[in-house]
Amino acid sequence: MRTVPGAEPYRHDGGTTGALLCHGLTGSPASLRPWAAYLAAAGLTVEVPLLPGHGTTWQELNTTRWPDWYAAVERALLGLADRCDQVFVGGLSMGGCLALRLAQDHGEAVSGLVLVNPAIASDDKRLRALPLLHRVVPSLSALSGDIAKPGQDEIAYDRNPLRALHSLTQLWKIVVADLPRVTQPLLIFRSDQDHVVDAKSLALIRAGVSSTDVTVVAIRDSYHVATLDHDAETIFAGSLDLVRRLSPATRDGG
Repeated sequence: MRTVPGAEPYRHDGGTTGALLCHGLTGSPASLRPWAAYLAAAGLTVEVPLLPGHGTTWQELNTTRWPDWYAAVERALLGLADRCDQVFVGGLSMGGCLALRLAQDHGEAVSGLVLVNPAIASDDKRLRALPLLHRVVPSLSALSGDIAKPGQDEIAYDRNPLRALHSLTQLWKIVVADLPRVTQPLLIFRSDQDHVVDAKSLALIRAGVSSTDVTVVAIRDSYHVATLDHDAETIFAGSLDLVRRLSPATRDGG
């Protein structure tokens, strides 16, 4: 199926330090492209894969499950690890959940994590009906484009496919149970106003990971898709600072 223009994957071959960025459920690489370009301009090798079922139609997303999305980012991580001395992983929303799973499964292959409004749980009571509802209702309206800055487009679906969403909640359980396996340095950006992901995920991450190097940055002027919002430069610069602090190659100009 043809990819929607603007939702294509992103790849840049740069130096020996790599960055993998993971987009969210119903979203696309468009939500991360400015971040990817910023890191590429700093000399990093960067990949932003288009996850299966995304960038086409919500009906196609409903035919995929979390192992499909995870397999795509895992392939990208292993490919970067083959070409780079160090790899850092970033993620927005569900992409943050996938990033955490990569850190849990691949340990030393992930040098650090940058999470933007990560989603690994929710207090939304409507999700209690999801195990049954996804069997009879294909989709509900989605809250896409949660961006304060005018004129931005994350190229996301306007429907939330319930079979795909139900599968994501199964991944949440796995990631939450394995949070102690996360030992990497962790930088988290959390919007004060996020109309998609509530505060439960951040609380679970902070309480559950084994990382001793954890920084949480509150971003004041952005909504959920903060990578396209008013505070985007803060996220980009902060992530590059983390990489430069932990990667000798970037400090040396490599």
